[in-house]
Amino acid sequence: MTDWTQMIDAHGMTGRVPVLLDQVGREEAPEAWEELWDRLCLHGETVSPASFTALPRLAILAPTCAQALELAGAIVRGTLQHPDGEALLAGCADAIARLRELVDQQLRTRPANYNRIFGDLLALEGQYHWSAALEDFTDDFSTVSCPHCGAEVTIAVGDYGCYSAIRDWDLGDIERRPLRPAPAEELRDPGRWMHATAVRDEQQRLAEGIRHVFGRAECPACASVFSIAEAHTSANLPPALETS
Repeated sequence: MTDWTQMIDAHGMTGRVPVLLDQVGREEAPEAWEELWDRLCLHGETVSPASFTALPRLAILAPTCAQALELAGAIVRGTLQHPDGEALLAGCADAIARLRELVDQQLRTRPANYNRIFGDLLALEGQYHWSAALEDFTDDFSTVSCPHCGAEVTIAVGDYGCYSAIRDWDLGDIERRPLRPAPAEELRDPGRWMHATAVRDEQQRLAEGIRHVFGRAECPACASVFSIAEAHTSANLPPALETS
């Protein structure tokens, strides 16, 4: 039996979450769901011990309740936002396995919000960085440091092109170099299974974007070639991991 008196939510309270979970389990309760989001995933990103403790209950509700599955996915996405997030998540292994299965089943139906749900799958697979970083590759720009010379390099993947460049705030992206996407057969995990899932579900833009992000870029400043994924991960590590 969970001792909810020890489980603080996003507002520092301990008793409200189990009451709300009971309520949404019994009836249609839009206001209760709104409050659960506020307490378990404030602003869509702030999680707490109560958030992880709620995951088994959300996994029970999820097969028949889209709200529960979406909230559970958002909580797992926020794992690295809490200093004890990974330890708290480790206590929910059965719930995570069930949620992962449900999210994968949902992706197979090719929903309109595929990319958001794909991000939930990444989080449930422990790929927290890519869950937060991966977008829809329509008009995606990111900045990484060249690992060889330290120059700030803009990486573009989308309708405007797939290139590395130096960003000039007056002239735009200059000194462009075409990206070198990884051949599908040479991808390694996590890029390999990410790409395979997108291909399975006929998400061509996503699949091609993954090939580019897990490919290589030329630095316009020093002409060295580097792994985009490695540079991107290094640039976006949470502070807690940078100092560990």
